Amino acid sequence: MSGQSETTARTDTLELGDVTVTRVVEWSGRIRTVGEMVPDSPEEVREEHRAELVPDFWDPRDDAYLCAVQSWIIRSEGRVIVVDTGAGNDRDRPQVPPFDHLSTPFLDNLARAGVRPEDVDVVVNTHVHYDHVGWNTRLDDGAWVPTFPRATYLIPRVDREYFDPANEHLRPAARSDADRLRREGNRLVFADSVQPILDSGRAVLWEDRHRIDADLELRAAPGHTPGSSALWLRSGTERAVFVGDMLHSPVQLWTPHANSCFCEDPRQSRETRRRVLAEAADTRALVLPAHFPGRGAARVKHEGDRFEIREWAPLDRLTAS
Repeated sequence: MSGQSETTARTDTLELGDVTVTRVVEWSGRIRTVGEMVPDSPEEVREEHRAELVPDFWDPRDDAYLCAVQSWIIRSEGRVIVVDTGAGNDRDRPQVPPFDHLSTPFLDNLARAGVRPEDVDVVVNTHVHYDHVGWNTRLDDGAWVPTFPRATYLIPRVDREYFDPANEHLRPAARSDADRLRREGNRLVFADSVQPILDSGRAVLWEDRHRIDADLELRAAPGHTPGSSALWLRSGTERAVFVGDMLHSPVQLWTPHANSCFCEDPRQSRETRRRVLAEAADTRALVLPAHFPGRGAARVKHEGDRFEIREWAPLDRLTAS
C-alpha cells in the first residue's frame, strides 16, 4: 500500500454560527484491520452495525480499517486556524510503512480550500503523534522549517515533555521489538516535526485550558497520549468539538470502553472518551474526529451506557476504500 495511490484531493466546508470549518484531506485508505486498531471492540458489534460501517469505515471482507488523515481548517474572528497537520511528506517513518517518505499534494489541497501557508495564524496539534504534527514543518534545502511561517503553534506541554527524547530515561524500558520501533519512530517525529517549531520560537506550550478566541477553547483530554486535547467550538447556537484520536472508528461510540491500539493510558482514555462524548451529546455538539472518512463528523446521542449517531454532518462522503 502506498500513500501516493491512496491520496484523495478534496475540500468541503461547514458553517457553524459565525465560524466556518473546512475539511482538507491529506491521505485516505486502508490501515490494518478494525480488530487490530480497536482491539477491545467485539466482532459482533461490527456485524450489528454493518449498515452504518460499510462502505465508509469497514471492509468486512478482510476486516480492513478505512481511515482518513486530514486537517480541519477553521476561520474564526478573521483568523485561520489549522487543527492537526497530518503526516507530512519526505519523512522517515519506519514504524508506519504506509507513511514512510510519503508524497502527497496536501499543500495543493490546502490551496484549493483558499489557504496559503502564510495565511495561517494558529496551528493546533491536538497531540504529538506522527499523523497530527507532520505538516508542522516542510523540508527546505535539507532542513526542516515551519510550514506555516506566521503561525503560532499550540502544543500541549505535557506531550512536548513526554515525547522529548531527552526525557526517555524517565520512561519504563522498552519491552519488545515493536515497542523499541515505536519509540524510535517517536524520536524521529519529535526531531522533524516538533523540535524545529520549538527552535523557531513559534510554539506556545499550554496546559489544562487555552482560550484561542471567543469561539474556541482547548481543553485537556488525556489518555490517548498524556497531553491529548479537545478543541471546543461555541458560536451562536452551534457547538462542536474536535476530538483528535479520541475516536478512530464509530465502533467506539457503541463500545466507548474500547480503546485504539495506540492509547497510552487505557483507563484514562476510556474515562475521557465517555466524558467528552457525554458533553457532546448533552449539548448536541458536532463531533469531529481526526480520522473519519465518509461524512467525517456527526452529532451523537445517549443510548444507555453507549452512544448512537444522531445525524451525520452535511459533508460530501469521502470514500477511503
